[in-house]
Amino acid sequence: MWRQDKNSDMNDGASEKCGPWQPLLVLSIAGDELNAEQQEALAQHLAQCADCSAEASREKELLAMLETHRVEPNAAMLASCRTGLEDALDREEEGGWLRRKIGTLLPANWLSPEPAWSAALLVMIGFSVGLLGPRLLQHPSATPSTAGNSAVLVANPANDPAGSISSPASEASALDLHSADVASINVFPVDGGAPPQVELQMRAQQPVTVQGTVDNGSVKRVLLYILRNSQRFDPDVRLNAVDLLRARNNDPEVRSALCRSVQTDQNAAVRLKALEALNGAEPQDMIRDTLLGALRDDKNPGVRVEAINSLREMAEKGQVVSDTHMMAVLRDRMQHDPSTYIRLQSAAAIRDLDPSQK
Repeated sequence: MWRQDKNSDMNDGASEKCGPWQPLLVLSIAGDELNAEQQEALAQHLAQCADCSAEASREKELLAMLETHRVEPNAAMLASCRTGLEDALDREEEGGWLRRKIGTLLPANWLSPEPAWSAALLVMIGFSVGLLGPRLLQHPSATPSTAGNSAVLVANPANDPAGSISSPASEASALDLHSADVASINVFPVDGGAPPQVELQMRAQQPVTVQGTVDNGSVKRVLLYILRNSQRFDPDVRLNAVDLLRARNNDPEVRSALCRSVQTDQNAAVRLKALEALNGAEPQDMIRDTLLGALRDDKNPGVRVEAINSLREMAEKGQVVSDTHMMAVLRDRMQHDPSTYIRLQSAAAIRDLDPSQK
């Protein structure tokens, strides 16, 4: 028992003695640079202290293990996390604004100094709510001329191949997308391999529903507007628009909008979905340049992986011809990309495109 107590006292003394060295030890192992004096002093202490030396060895082993099992984040997961964070921040900001407004209207010093006046005020507020509440509920604020009205644009490509629309309301046929917003996109599959039916709920001065297939000009116009004005719409809406336009990736307008999404959309999941939607589209030069740009400039590893995979697939099929710019991008990624997979695939693409490199 005496020996155990003595050992415990000795360990406590060593811990107190080594305490000042712990921050320097952690910083040194983490890669932060220490000045020459600190580095020399730490080295001398580690040479003399077996406990700190063992601790340093354990920390280095842990860092090596974490580096070995490092996993690249999934693009869709990152996009979902960012979207959830933005929504949480928006809700927090709205709640803070409401609390500030209520605090301005009903400051705390109205209630605490004068209890009698405070009680009278609360009684009056309760009486007013009980008297006026039912009347307000029975008479909505919307005017009878607009409440509940909703125009429906029915787009039928079989009867209307030019993409024109038939509408029960003249206002709906002249829908201004600059002042409207997309509330939701609903997709209804159709049997027999036909294009699915799309329903676009539009928020405007007069609510509008656009219905049809993606082959119709009205539906296509709204979907393209979503991609060209990505800052106005949520990532989920943009993802749905890209997925629906994929079937028309050989349409020049659609192809251009998808390439623009790859280059400019702020959401990695949308950029990844747009790259996938471009598979098989023509002409190959435009697609090739978009893929090279994503491989070279995109910060998300998942997007770069999709870009190099598509380039390799096109190279294997003989759909691209290498040039100086393409080979320069591939060599740069082969040497400098943080992802081992992308470096290996870039080297393989160079061998596919330039047999002399074998």
